[in-house]
Amino acid sequence: MAIGLIGFVVALILNVFVLDRYDAYGEVPIPGSGTVHLPAGEVTVNLHTRVISSPSGGGLPVPPISVSVTPPAGVAEPEFQESIGMTTTVNNDTRRRLWRVQVAQAGDYQITTDGEVGAYIAPRLAFGKPSGHWAYVWVFPVVFVVGLLDLFAARLFRPRRSNSMGAATGPEMDVSQGRFVPEGEGIRIEQLKTITALRDSGALTEKEFAEEKRRILRGH
Repeated sequence: MAIGLIGFVVALILNVFVLDRYDAYGEVPIPGSGTVHLPAGEVTVNLHTRVISSPSGGGLPVPPISVSVTPPAGVAEPEFQESIGMTTTVNNDTRRRLWRVQVAQAGDYQITTDGEVGAYIAPRLAFGKPSGHWAYVWVFPVVFVVGLLDLFAARLFRPRRSNSMGAATGPEMDVSQGRFVPEGEGIRIEQLKTITALRDSGALTEKEFAEEKRRILRGH
């Protein structure tokens, strides 16, 4: 369980700060123009700027931005799909994905940008390589959940096995009250104590506790 949690945090950090090549193919200032060599396939377009402090709330605000792409002769224009991503900030350098672009053929593309970016410091559009490692990030939460379920099952059923073994050895005696407790009643009392402790510790919800209590009192 601990491995799953630690692995998730490490994988998330690597994917965001190390493996995310958001500007792999170049940048174009806003407003401005430039030539960027794009490969065939998917390319991400990110708003890249500098900030005084890390954006809060909904992340880096996205201003109205326009971009036009002139492909090489005889090549189809790239297809833009809006894809607003999360904000990543490192040392006042911040970025946020705006589009995913499908490029039909590799080549040099003329990029022209414009937008209402007066409040931004050195804004530019960064053309990069999409991170293909997010699938690995979610492996670790699965490991964590499986470990949590295993721990829950162990805590829930271990007292029952103990009670069953105790019942096989003979009737129980309530020493504190000095009276004999019938075998079946003694088992139910212990089971009720067990599920009460599990509820108090948070291992059982109120609904699960009520269902277990009814089952025990029915004698099933």
